[in-house]
Amino acid sequence: MRANVSEMLGKFNEAVGIRFQLYNSLFLSLPFYGVDRTGVLLSLFNQQCADSLESGKSPAEMIDDFFNVHDEVDKTDLMFRFVQYAERQVVLFDALEDAAFTQLNDIRGAGTLAQLKNTAIQTEKLEALKQRLSEFSVRLVLTAHPTQFYPGTVLGIINDLTAAIAADNVAEIDTLLRQLGRTPFFKKQKPTPFDEAVSLIWFLENVFYDAIGAIASEIRTLFTHEELELADLIRMGFWSGGDRDGNPFVTSDTTLDTAAALKRAVLRCYHNDLRLLKRRLTFANVEQAVAELERKLYANAYLSPEAELTRAELLDDLLAIRQALVERHDGLFAHLIDDLLNKVEVFGLHFATLDIRQEASEHTAVLLAVAETGVGLSNAYASFDDREKIEILLNITEAADTDALTDLLARDTLLTIKAVRRIQELNGTEGCERYIISQCRSALNVIEVYGLFLLGGWNPETLDIDIVPLFETITDLKHAAGIMRELYELEPYRQHLARRKNKQTIMLGFSDGTKDGGYLMANWSIYKAKDELTKISARYGVDVIFFDGRGGPPARGGGKTHKFYSSMEQRIVGDAIQLTVQGQTVSSNFGTVDAARFNIEQLLHAGIYNRLFDPRDHAFDGREKDLVQKLAEHSFAAYTQLKEDPLFLDYLAAISPLRFYSETNIGSRPAKRREGKLTLNDLRAIPFVGAWSQLKQNVPGFYGVGSAIKQMENRFDEIAAMYHSNGFFKALLDNAEMSMQKSNFALTAFLADDPEYGAIWQKIYGEFQLTRHYLNKLSGADEFMSGLPVEQQSVRTRERIVLPLVTIQQYALAKIREIGDDNTRSDERSVYEKLVIRCSFGIINAGRNSA
Repeated sequence: MRANVSEMLGKFNEAVGIRFQLYNSLFLSLPFYGVDRTGVLLSLFNQQCADSLESGKSPAEMIDDFFNVHDEVDKTDLMFRFVQYAERQVVLFDALEDAAFTQLNDIRGAGTLAQLKNTAIQTEKLEALKQRLSEFSVRLVLTAHPTQFYPGTVLGIINDLTAAIAADNVAEIDTLLRQLGRTPFFKKQKPTPFDEAVSLIWFLENVFYDAIGAIASEIRTLFTHEELELADLIRMGFWSGGDRDGNPFVTSDTTLDTAAALKRAVLRCYHNDLRLLKRRLTFANVEQAVAELERKLYANAYLSPEAELTRAELLDDLLAIRQALVERHDGLFAHLIDDLLNKVEVFGLHFATLDIRQEASEHTAVLLAVAETGVGLSNAYASFDDREKIEILLNITEAADTDALTDLLARDTLLTIKAVRRIQELNGTEGCERYIISQCRSALNVIEVYGLFLLGGWNPETLDIDIVPLFETITDLKHAAGIMRELYELEPYRQHLARRKNKQTIMLGFSDGTKDGGYLMANWSIYKAKDELTKISARYGVDVIFFDGRGGPPARGGGKTHKFYSSMEQRIVGDAIQLTVQGQTVSSNFGTVDAARFNIEQLLHAGIYNRLFDPRDHAFDGREKDLVQKLAEHSFAAYTQLKEDPLFLDYLAAISPLRFYSETNIGSRPAKRREGKLTLNDLRAIPFVGAWSQLKQNVPGFYGVGSAIKQMENRFDEIAAMYHSNGFFKALLDNAEMSMQKSNFALTAFLADDPEYGAIWQKIYGEFQLTRHYLNKLSGADEFMSGLPVEQQSVRTRERIVLPLVTIQQYALAKIREIGDDNTRSDERSVYEKLVIRCSFGIINAGRNSA
């Protein structure tokens, strides 16, 4: 084991560590916006921060000490330069890790498609593999959630820098580093929802198109088109331009524009592939057919996305070309046509399915607005109880009069429902076929959306829409099975499900669950909800599909996600793995073709391998369920006590950059659902988790775990046995370790004796120490992430790079608290506020999955 760890670390240091030192030395020698020696001074400051933290100094003392020695430079100006330099060091490290991906990961080993193939061949289970591939699917849904702090220009540089590093092109690397030094990282204006969509479409065109295409082509080496359909095996989803929950800037026009952009993008990809094929397909009876198809694709991709080209027509044209190659040219280059056929089969004309999402209470308000017009709904609608409203909504026979609606949200909601039909006409049914209901708390909330579609002119018999309830809080998760039972009892809704192949998608939100109930209780509540929902759905003959709303960090359901799926009971995983991929996680886990392919294969493997080749029972037994339930309850009690501390939100708002999230201009969506006084309910999970991350305390990713185990210390041997035998429980605690590895309480230790915040700081730090004690005792290691040495070293390096940034940020926040409401120092306060915001970019980007 030690030899293996040593070998892995050796590879990491050779491919990343040593190269970082080499290229960083080139980077540090560059003059930066007129300040010579910025890089040299940054290195000195970084070392001083590390030494000073060990000696217990506060960020203010560290900075004062440094500038007392280096008083020849302007203090504020140099701090901004430090921030800009460190940001670019993070980019360099990102590019180095991306370039080394295939060296640091066994891309043909455990968890990959290659392993599935080889095992199936060796065990003579190819037919079983084909069957499982035909019934299983993975759906990755790219969301617009604001956690991507790199602007598009910087992402482009990272992409080019990664390629240059992989090719060991030092001259190109030097040029790109110079470009990086002069490229702004800060967005002066908030992006629009359509801007966000365009940014994510870049990943579809430049990464997912080729990654998923390569996976499909490898599967085709085993099974032909006739033997296995690939259309549903890997599906991409898309929220930008469709997610209007808490985002007033998403309109029906935005949704239509985004769908058109998705179609144009995939047609551009097909057109580019076909142009490359033309260089090989120069044969008689083939060349002309290729030219004609290229003309069609060009017209649709660049002239009018509404031109008459269907997925079926595109497939027929390609199959005709392939047949000509086989019959008249000995099949020469037919494999190239096969590769393009695979992509068309998967991506169609939609590229990614555009989901619509809105909060349940908004639907209620829209229906009341419709009722006021008296068209479609009776004026008396508001006076009925829930059961009567459900009956009314299920039996709507008249469309609403959109023009009669004076409420802008109500009008746009019905226009959006009409837009869904138009998108299905242009992009295919797969273009837009799901409507997600945030904060769903009743069967009525689901039927309200069903009724809205009828009011929008849809016919129940042709309603090609999956209505997806999203359960998020601990209470909502507890009631989820009862809500679904009520829905399944409604005959019109059961008929609707029958037309949707008796499949019901249910979304479960990790982010808000953790914010509401703490790390352990949220994850266990979701697990239990899945168990109960699986049972109740099976009882009614419905195949349930779980769609997990996961963010980047463990506190939002991220971390080593595939380990959760591979360790769950197969009946709960079912025939699909669906999850959101948000912001940073798109670029960090799926930023290159190699990384995207590897991580998608890990998810495919998680849903297939155990079912076919390792059919052990991964379920918790009764005693284990009781044990985890009690741990979750104790954890919840500890977290609730912290959450209900009167200073909880004040502490977070004062000591972290929470208040400044909306000014980072990284996303179009507001940081709060509603205006007014800050409350935990209205606070978005992303700024909540991201603020703790920048504070280097990561409360949502571990708090309560230590207290729970301490309360159950009399059963510690059982907990330890479960940790070593139950993959789900181990993955849960291992992810908590990742959160804690990225914490650094020395940064805020100066608050320990603070008259206002000292008590809450000590409470959080005490829980951290307690959790560390028990996690180390369980793992048998004396440090976090010891079983993941490469990831551990990566985290350590990244944390060291951003040490100057977190120090400067804490210094600036302390100055803002000191200035308070003193208007005579408003200019000074403004400078420090800008420092806080600028530091956020590098800190979050360095974490890669911090928000």
